[in-house]
Amino acid sequence: MMNGPELGPSAPGPAAPDEQAATGRDDKENNPFAEYMWMENEEDFNRQVEEELQEQEFLDRCFQEMLEEEDQDWFIPSRDLPQGVGQLQQQLNGLSVGDGHASEDILSKSNLNPDAKEFVPGVKY
Repeated sequence: MMNGPELGPSAPGPAAPDEQAATGRDDKENNPFAEYMWMENEEDFNRQVEEELQEQEFLDRCFQEMLEEEDQDWFIPSRDLPQGVGQLQQQLNGLSVGDGHASEDILSKSNLNPDAKEFVPGVKY
């Protein structure tokens, strides 16, 4: 039997410290659950990811609502006007302002006081 350094590289035993750091074998040999240690904080990690996802979903909903409100605020004739608008537009184009004689007729027939104070609802004179 050989005892001591004659056993060679195939002998079981502690590896050199720099070899342990490079291979990470010492952690696995000392702790058989080393490859599962990432699960130690799994619940915290899951909670954090869920919070981030909920925050992102909330931001997406807020942004979508903002876009919808902005769309409602803008006047888009093709969307906001009823279908008969073309006919109304033609009718409006056909209207014209009189030559002024009609307004003189109305003024001569009026019985309103042109010097009266301006009417303000709720105010008694």
